[in-house]
Amino acid sequence: MAIFFLVVGLELKRELLVGELANVKQAMLPIIAAVGGMIVPALIYIAINPSGHTLDGWGIPMATDIAFALGALALLGNRVPQSLLMFLVALAIVDDLGAVIVIALFYTESLNITALLLAGLSIFILICFNLGGVRTLLPYTLIGIILWIAMLKSGIHATLAGVILAFTIPMKPKYDPKRFLYQIQEGVESIKSAFKKNENIIVNDALRSRVRALGTGVNLVQAPAQILENKLHLSTAYLVIPIFALANAGVPIDFANIGDVFTHPVTMGIGLGLVFGKLIGIAGFTWAAVKLGVSELPKGLNMSHIVVCLIHGRNRLHHVYFYRRIRFR
Repeated sequence: MAIFFLVVGLELKRELLVGELANVKQAMLPIIAAVGGMIVPALIYIAINPSGHTLDGWGIPMATDIAFALGALALLGNRVPQSLLMFLVALAIVDDLGAVIVIALFYTESLNITALLLAGLSIFILICFNLGGVRTLLPYTLIGIILWIAMLKSGIHATLAGVILAFTIPMKPKYDPKRFLYQIQEGVESIKSAFKKNENIIVNDALRSRVRALGTGVNLVQAPAQILENKLHLSTAYLVIPIFALANAGVPIDFANIGDVFTHPVTMGIGLGLVFGKLIGIAGFTWAAVKLGVSELPKGLNMSHIVVCLIHGRNRLHHVYFYRRIRFR
C-alpha cells in the first residue's frame, strides 16, 4: 500500500500546486473533513465503551480507506466531477496520516530509534535531491526503498513512506517547455538532414543519435512526478489494491456465537462509529467549514456528492491493522 499512497501523494501534490487544491481554502476542506471523520467515530465508540479493556479499541473506527471508493468512482469516468476525486484523494491521505499518528502514539509498543534515524536521513537525502535539481527517478526510487524499509522496521505505519517520497519528487521539469519547443524545431531539421543522407536508421549513426536526443528531451521536459504517476497508475489500480484486499479480507466468523458478536459493545461501537460517525464527522465538518467561511467547496462539487460517496464508498481495510495492534485483555 506504500506504492498506492505514493501514487495518491503524487496526485495530491499536483493538485496542491496547479490543480483544484491550489486555493488555500479548498485545500483546507479535506483536512477539516478528515479530522471530523476521525473525531466523531471515536467519540461514538467511547460513548458505547466508556471503560474497561474494550475502551482500548477507540482507534478502530477512526481509520478509513478511500482506495476502493476512488476505484469505483474512476469506473464512472467523466460522469464523476474531478473535484470530487481530488477531495477524496486529499481526504484519504490526511485520514491515513491521522491513523499513523494514532498508531504511533497509542498503539505502538516500541519504536526502533535506529530505524527512525535512518528514515530521517533518507528524507533529508530526498529533500537534497529535490533542492539540488536531480530530475531522474532512479535516485529517488533507491532512497525511497530504503525509507520504506526503515519506516517498516521503526514500528510506524510504512505507508507513510509513500506519501513522503511523493512530496519530495520534483514537479518541475529539467527543461523549460518554451526552450524545448525551440530546440525541437532545430532537432527536426537536423533529423531531416541526416535522413536524406541515409534512410536506414540502423546504419545511420547521425540519424540515430538525433532521434535518441529528441527522445531524451521529451522525457526531460516532463515533470518527474507526473512521469512516475503515469507509470504506476494502472499497476496500482489493477495489481496493488486487489492483492492488498485479498490478503486482508479473511475474517474468521463463529456462526454459533454470531448473536453475541453483533450485540458486543466493541462491535456496536465500531459499527455505529463507521456507519454514522464517519458520515456525520466528514460531511458535518465539511458543511460547517463551508458555512463558517473557513473553506470552500471546489468548483462543480456540492454536499450531495460528498454524502453519496461516503454512503456507497465505505471500505475499511485499515481496521485489520488496528485489530492487530490492539490486544484486548
